[in-house]
Amino acid sequence: MIGAYEKHHVASSCWFLSTVMSAAFRPQARRFLPMGLPWLVGPTLARAGPCALEGFFGSWGPSTNIFPDNPFAATLTGGGQLGQDVVSLHSTNGSNPGRLVSTPNLLFSCGDTSLLDGLAKGAKGMAGLGRSKVGIPSQLASAFSFQRKFALCLSSSPRSYGAMFFGGGPYVLLPGIDVTKSLTFTKLILNPVSTAGASFVGDPSTDYFIQVKSIKINDKVVSFNATSLLNIDAEGYGGTKISTVKPYTVLETSIYKAVVKTFVKQLPRVPRVASVAPFGACFSSKNISSTRVGPFVPPIDLVLSEGVFWRFFGANSMVQVAKDVLCLGFVDGGVRPRTSIVIGGHQLEDNLLQFDLANKRLGFSSSLLFRQTTCANFNFTSNA
Repeated sequence: MIGAYEKHHVASSCWFLSTVMSAAFRPQARRFLPMGLPWLVGPTLARAGPCALEGFFGSWGPSTNIFPDNPFAATLTGGGQLGQDVVSLHSTNGSNPGRLVSTPNLLFSCGDTSLLDGLAKGAKGMAGLGRSKVGIPSQLASAFSFQRKFALCLSSSPRSYGAMFFGGGPYVLLPGIDVTKSLTFTKLILNPVSTAGASFVGDPSTDYFIQVKSIKINDKVVSFNATSLLNIDAEGYGGTKISTVKPYTVLETSIYKAVVKTFVKQLPRVPRVASVAPFGACFSSKNISSTRVGPFVPPIDLVLSEGVFWRFFGANSMVQVAKDVLCLGFVDGGVRPRTSIVIGGHQLEDNLLQFDLANKRLGFSSSLLFRQTTCANFNFTSNA
């Protein structure tokens, strides 16, 4: 198993791998690559810089022209180049970083520096974790012969690192808590229609979708047209996906209105205050006490296909926007968005998620605060 640190930026709700081109970088000709890979948009490591300026017909021969995509700025650029390079990461026993291990043939897509628009300061590119053959999880699993699994743990603190693990575990956080032992599992489902910025006809989505059956607030069912909105139709609309691109969970308009209405009803003695964009429901925090898992507000449950539920407590459902103002951290995604529910970065913080590509399932911890630990509690002291 190998691991990497993750820096979570609230503004973008994503983490980035900073890479530089090594002397071993090779532009990659299409004829040398496996068949069946998506060449229009490569969901792999994308970086902007010198490699994008290499000649397409240099000493390494003709390279593949691709179109890197930046979902944060909705930017699709032409003239990208597919290449291979050496990548080194720390191995881990699940508790500490171990020795560095390297793979010489990781696929990269390189593009114009405009691909950095909207990314955090200092970022050199993006790491694609989608469920495609050229996604980082699949490439690393193949290179190091471990299970096609990875885990993501986003820190809620802008001053602390979270952690990301490639491989099956254990995932141990201080003080010696193996989070793998308390994961709840649900199926990862496939959206048969691509949700990428650009794709070929017939391509499925590489995003991670789960089957939400209903939403409950304080154990009260939220009323909306769940049958049509929570299922994926023949055109790829609807359903629920997980995304670090969105800073907060985005709900289709009728779902959003129903969630706000039910939440307000379950919080009767707390006065509402003026809304603060992008949120529509804000409250006086003077009337809300604090708990180990954040502000004491009604819990929000996503009821999943196996009868299990993913519960969000105040730390993940509320956002402090001013000294005495808390807002419900969900935003209105409009009428007929491509995806009805997009679970965003704030709701993922201090939740460990294991994406098991081989068995097509998602493991989730719910709030680690209940276990008196956080995603910032991985011990980065090396044992190598």
